[in-house]
Amino acid sequence: MLEISNSVSIPDNEIEISAIRAQGAGGQNVNKVSSAIHLRFDINASSLPEFYKQRLLSLRDKRITKEGVIVIKAQTFRTQEKNRADAFERLIDVIKQVTVVNKVRRPTKPTRNSQKRRMDSKTKRSKTKALRGRVLE
Repeated sequence: MLEISNSVSIPDNEIEISAIRAQGAGGQNVNKVSSAIHLRFDINASSLPEFYKQRLLSLRDKRITKEGVIVIKAQTFRTQEKNRADAFERLIDVIKQVTVVNKVRRPTKPTRNSQKRRMDSKTKRSKTKALRGRVLE
């Protein structure tokens, strides 16, 4: 059971995990041991609340396929256990990311005093630059 929050959790049978060989340089061990973890989580077939499903499917994330499957490949660590824990943490992060609702930005107008200060500074600057010109004789 993977705990997302106090009220939301994912049963283990909804998460598909497979051990694969890690990519890249790693010496003698890399060709023998399957230490990387390939995690697949189907959003549509999950027991997540509908709100979570809709927000996850609308995310523009390269880890989510067109079919609505989250694919995470964890190969940072040398042991399978650490990579498994890393994959679970990353899945939790993706799901928690959709729970945060951003504040709606309300456009505001600058105050009259701030507009006056801005115009005064522009006037002062233009006078300073005007005085730098050639002196006519």
